[in-house]
Amino acid sequence: MKSTHPAGPAQALAGRITEWLTFDNMHHQWLLLAACFWVIFMFMVASKFITLTFKDPDAYSSKEEVLFLTAMPDTGRLRGEKPFLEELKPTEKVLSDSQLVQPLVYLERLELIRNVCRDEALKNLSHTVVSKFVLDRIFVCDKHKILFCQTPKVGNTQWKKVLIVLNGACSACRVSHCAVRGAFPSIEEIPENVVHDHEKNGLPRLSSFSNAEIQKRLKTYFKFFIVRDPFERLISAFKDKFVHNPRFEPWYRHEIAPGIIRKYRRNRTETRGIQFEDFVRYLGDPNHRWLDLQFGDHIIHWVTYVELCAPCEITYSVIGHHETLEDDAPYILKEAGIDHLVSYPTIPPGITVYNKTKVEHYFLGISKRDIRRLYARFQGDFKLFGYQKPDFLLN
Repeated sequence: MKSTHPAGPAQALAGRITEWLTFDNMHHQWLLLAACFWVIFMFMVASKFITLTFKDPDAYSSKEEVLFLTAMPDTGRLRGEKPFLEELKPTEKVLSDSQLVQPLVYLERLELIRNVCRDEALKNLSHTVVSKFVLDRIFVCDKHKILFCQTPKVGNTQWKKVLIVLNGACSACRVSHCAVRGAFPSIEEIPENVVHDHEKNGLPRLSSFSNAEIQKRLKTYFKFFIVRDPFERLISAFKDKFVHNPRFEPWYRHEIAPGIIRKYRRNRTETRGIQFEDFVRYLGDPNHRWLDLQFGDHIIHWVTYVELCAPCEITYSVIGHHETLEDDAPYILKEAGIDHLVSYPTIPPGITVYNKTKVEHYFLGISKRDIRRLYARFQGDFKLFGYQKPDFLLN
């Protein structure tokens, strides 16, 4: 009879081995399952990140756009002074989601300016020094962190009224003798003689701040200005200052007009007052600057947008167009975060529409040479702001 004792330990060992293999197999299965869950979890995280980052390509590019807009190149200087910006730093102003997504038309305007500013062939027509003359044109609303560059003959009176109301009728102004403190809670109540009297309207100019304060505001504030067709603006300036003169500014007729006539009138026997043809010759003369110096700041009504606002040196947040002011004004108020505080005054129907017939009428009889010289001076404005070259006048 054979002994069965040796088989006992062998069977026990075999059982342990089977048990161990089963456990090891289950261990690997659990590891595999855990790894699968980890991969799925990482994929979900990555998908969420991709969705947040690239869900809206326009919003993403707009975010980059706004961050770019808050920086000003280190090219503008006050005469005899150091550059305003030693280095560019991130903006301190927190932008809302609505400000990160701008309608395409406004982004295209800003992109056009950047492209023209980079065009070496137009450098002399698109760039300028950020001098005191430029800083004098920029009005400050510290209360709501807004900078507005004045471009006369483009509806600036209404924008000044907006700023006066926003400043709380001078509650934030830096002059101690403000005459309108608490007097005008609404735009309609502000008389024009106050709007244009900078001793009374409580609108500080950017030039009145220190270099460090100027730098801070240029980098962090909402900045805008308005343009219109350059030639139509010149017609408006001529009519307002030399023909109608509604604000009774006699120096335009009695001092500036005679100076232009003496130098630029071809028919010396002509005794009429200044004509648009005289005005065009003066503006198109490459040597116009010696008269500009005599006229002082009165030239702001007809110098180029480049000379007024330095759009290649100062990075503006929005550029409005007079021709589309019905849409642009509400948009600017919304982007500046003030649309719940003030409204732009009602715009009379048709007043902002480009009037080609009027332009043709005023340039009728003026030589092509003089018109081409005028265009040569204002070509930078036409290019920067997307206005069509007036071939109907030039050819």
